[in-house]
Amino acid sequence: MKINEDFLKSMKEAFDLLRTKGPKEATAAVQRALAGSTAEADHARTPHMPQSANEWAQAWTQAQSHAHNTAPHAPAERTVETDTPGTFSTHTFSNSAGQRQYKLYVPAVYSNEPLPLIVMLHGCTQNADDFAAGTRMNEMAERQGFIVAYPNQSQAANHSACWNWFKPANQQRDQGEPSLIAGITREVMARYRVDPARVYIAGLSAGGAMADIMLKTSPDLYAAACVHSGLAYGSAKDLPSALAAMKGGKAHRSRSHVEPQRPLIVFHGDADTTVHPSNATALVAGFDAGVTTLSPLSHTAGTASGQRGCTVQRLVATNGVEAEYWSIHGAGHAWAGGSQHGTYTDPSGPDAATEMLRFFLAHPRVSGAH
Repeated sequence: MKINEDFLKSMKEAFDLLRTKGPKEATAAVQRALAGSTAEADHARTPHMPQSANEWAQAWTQAQSHAHNTAPHAPAERTVETDTPGTFSTHTFSNSAGQRQYKLYVPAVYSNEPLPLIVMLHGCTQNADDFAAGTRMNEMAERQGFIVAYPNQSQAANHSACWNWFKPANQQRDQGEPSLIAGITREVMARYRVDPARVYIAGLSAGGAMADIMLKTSPDLYAAACVHSGLAYGSAKDLPSALAAMKGGKAHRSRSHVEPQRPLIVFHGDADTTVHPSNATALVAGFDAGVTTLSPLSHTAGTASGQRGCTVQRLVATNGVEAEYWSIHGAGHAWAGGSQHGTYTDPSGPDAATEMLRFFLAHPRVSGAH
């Protein structure tokens, strides 16, 4: 292992400690990382330790840059694997709210037949390439025949590359970040043959929270959504209320009980200490007219396979809109069934990507529906 890889590993350890124990333990981990790197020996004598959340985010960005020799504000490029023969390209979208890059995967099977489109929103400290690798969505797109768009959050907008789901300006249709995500979606639909009835959106963590915002504010654009380890639309109005919601405390819920207009599938680990599982319950709060809880054994391959067990609820709102809630036993804050080539993945979980796709394709947007 190279020295810079050791340093990045130590920084990851520091951020895990920051979340689970506190800044004192995280600072000690950073000091160990600096002391162990000959390239950083001079700085190790009197290092400036991050004090605020923004400083920690900046430190993480710089550590990634140090380890990968990339500019801090440039998402790391990832080589497309040889078993995905389609095209994975980089694009830029701009409007009055700003500018965002996005990655686009178009499968080799693309021709004159309209294909589904899935928009994937990464979590904090991730980028499009990382999220594509962790979820394996490009490989699945090649096998199943759909297009995938991965909007990239700008580190200028958020030091940790989080979507700013907790800001009121980003909780409204055609404003802020929702206007950029919707704009990217429409741009892909204009450039390629996309079935407008089969356009979906999904996200992890902060990306999951933003996916729910997009579903609620643009039901005419998206047929269904997947929220993995995320939060409900309207659960926060600023950073303090966002932190409270993430920890399962009192949260701002002014919009979360609006009657659902589109189907929703939710995945959440019941051992998630980053985003409390109560947020998954809030996401499906409007789907309470009918609930069917399936046996955990019906959705696990058993202990012999090493896969986590899970409890699945199938729900329906009073207006007939459907939802699924997958509570994954013993899982933390990670994409279930993901690849270790990406961050924040849990290979031992159920295959969230496969189950999400099944749910999506069973729920096309009905023409004329609100």
